[in-house]
Amino acid sequence: MKIFPTKEISFRLIDSHDETLDRLKRRTEPSENVTSQYTDKSFRGKINGTRFKIISSAIGRGAFCVLTGEIGSDQGNVRVEIHNVFKVLLSIILLFPVIGLIIALINGTEDFSPIFIVVVILQILFIRLLFIGLAFRFLSKSSLNRFRDVLDIEWKKN
Repeated sequence: MKIFPTKEISFRLIDSHDETLDRLKRRTEPSENVTSQYTDKSFRGKINGTRFKIISSAIGRGAFCVLTGEIGSDQGNVRVEIHNVFKVLLSIILLFPVIGLIIALINGTEDFSPIFIVVVILQILFIRLLFIGLAFRFLSKSSLNRFRDVLDIEWKKN
């Protein structure tokens, strides 16, 4: 199991390659730093030829997932991953149980018990599976649905 989940999906273009790229360029506000900011467009990010790196423009939740990929002549692929800023913040949150265990050992308030290690592992799994996993699942689905609607594409079955 990876610490931070990713998704890779292939898609088939319904319209021509040029129309699809034009639609993506029209609906994306150019931004060198892939950051969230209010805009009337669907995405913010960079488009270089047929490659793109974009985030959804939905304030508060759009920047959590970064969509990177390439659009070919009749098909393409997109990779969804958690934005690097959120990876840093989530890594700090994942370290809280370990820091708590270290502080408890240093203070020596209680005798050391192996059950503490089990509790720390369960807390880390809980944070990873429940918070990070569910947030990624719902927010990536939202970003991918917006991507599909803007580009008018069909997902390929794996």
